[in-house]
Amino acid sequence: MSLISILLQAAGAGQSQWSGILMMVVVVAIFYFFMIRPQQKKQKEIQKAREALQTGDKVITSGGIYGKIKEIGDIYMLIEIADGVRIRVDKTSIFASSEDAQQK
Repeated sequence: MSLISILLQAAGAGQSQWSGILMMVVVVAIFYFFMIRPQQKKQKEIQKAREALQTGDKVITSGGIYGKIKEIGDIYMLIEIADGVRIRVDKTSIFASSEDAQQK
């Protein structure tokens, strides 16, 4: 038997409103521990990796553009994608360091 069915049987017929509330709490807890919490941890790791980037590091943007960081501003990075060709991208659009991506 599953845990939910045991809890529902233990609640009894007269307390059906409590069993519904209990089931909703269990569903919310499952969503939190298996979906929301791991995603939050992953976002924190990505943020730390972006903050650790320095001028001269090779990166990949979320659009798939490979380049080398030439300048880092408050909300943007200036990336050189070819000799003399530089583009300004938002910091949040940096997907990964190209050294990290090549190692995987």
